[in-house]
Amino acid sequence: MEAQMQALVEQQLMSVAAKVEEQVDNELHRLNNLDGEDIEKLRSERIKQMKKAAEKRAEWIAKGHGEYREIYTEKEFFAEMKNEPRMVCHFFRDNWPCKVMDKHLQALTQKHIETKFVKINAEKAPFLTDRLKIWMLPTLAVVKNEKTTDYIVGFDELGGVDEFPTEVLAMRLGAAGAIEYKEGEEYGTAGYSNKAMLGGNVREQRMSAIRKGGAARDEDDEDSDFD
Repeated sequence: MEAQMQALVEQQLMSVAAKVEEQVDNELHRLNNLDGEDIEKLRSERIKQMKKAAEKRAEWIAKGHGEYREIYTEKEFFAEMKNEPRMVCHFFRDNWPCKVMDKHLQALTQKHIETKFVKINAEKAPFLTDRLKIWMLPTLAVVKNEKTTDYIVGFDELGGVDEFPTEVLAMRLGAAGAIEYKEGEEYGTAGYSNKAMLGGNVREQRMSAIRKGGAARDEDDEDSDFD
């Protein structure tokens, strides 16, 4: 019985490999048969894509993306999140854990210009901390389309220690839809090594935990529009 199952698995794998090989061959054949007009069309489309990406990047930079900034009032918070598809706000105070989070967020800000990153001193934002039920620092609030959709509270979801790779935070924010996370991207050290600290088994354990979602919140906190 086991031999039959093994043979069936091998047969299926061979079938999948054959299909993939056929698709690759077809694509190579298509590229080899492109004429000058087709190549020029591809080139033109690529230029349009690059121009569109450059325009979008310029728009993000004009809106304050690409720079990890401190905001000082609750009024600024609402102004910063207005018309923003994605924003991450770090509620902090002057302590070591928050400084650790700052290092990682600085690295992510430069890598993920599609998202706005800001921070605000929780002690100077009593309305927000009460409304969002911020009870531990650091806390990251994920704001999408002017609604709070997720929170990262402390370091529990990041390994429970302050020496975690930036990629762990990137994975968690990616799972929340806060950034466009791509597996395997390099994030620098942010004060700590990434791949050296994030072995296969550890990485899979943390990713599995991240897939299960963020910290538990009351139903009243979900999709808050700050009304």
